[in-house]
Amino acid sequence: MSEPTATGRTALIVIDMIHTYDHEDADLLLPSARKIVPVVGDLLAAARSAGTAVVYANDNFGQWRSHHGEIVRAALDGPHADLVQPVTPDDDSLFVVKARHSIFYETPLAYLLWELGVTHVVLCGQVTEQCVLYSALDAHIRHLDVTVVSDAVATIHPQLADAAMEMMRRNMGARVLAGADVVFTTCERAQGGWRERETLT
Repeated sequence: MSEPTATGRTALIVIDMIHTYDHEDADLLLPSARKIVPVVGDLLAAARSAGTAVVYANDNFGQWRSHHGEIVRAALDGPHADLVQPVTPDDDSLFVVKARHSIFYETPLAYLLWELGVTHVVLCGQVTEQCVLYSALDAHIRHLDVTVVSDAVATIHPQLADAAMEMMRRNMGARVLAGADVVFTTCERAQGGWRERETLT
């Protein structure tokens, strides 16, 4: 998968993976989350190696005075740190705190992507039938190209997740790819944005 346009950039968006898993549906989510963590980790490694922008969009869990460092620390100190450690932000990662389902709702993400010159977002994280679905819709109506990584999105209700994937594909024109089929272009940081250097094969 190369860049969808000649001039736009791609960003990998990691949705709600910094998580304490202490909500009422956690028992239903955890088995799926365990399956996707290695794939999300591989996507992160590939994106970082290529110089692709990585943006974490993460719930604040109702802690309005928390910042991203506190959110990460709370997740790492929780009972499921093994699901968080492999996908934690590095020093180059960008972090947007959200309060509702969509990564765009009342967050600076749209401006951030515009500033980076991003026209294509690759979505991974949780959960498919909630935050991933609504985020894909909001990206689509902002005229962003959308790729959803099918084996890097976790579910609570598989039947709803299947319907959500079909909606994203049919109604939003999203590409639905397995993680092994996602290839980021190699980029170098340049003043004012990201510049393509070569394409990985």
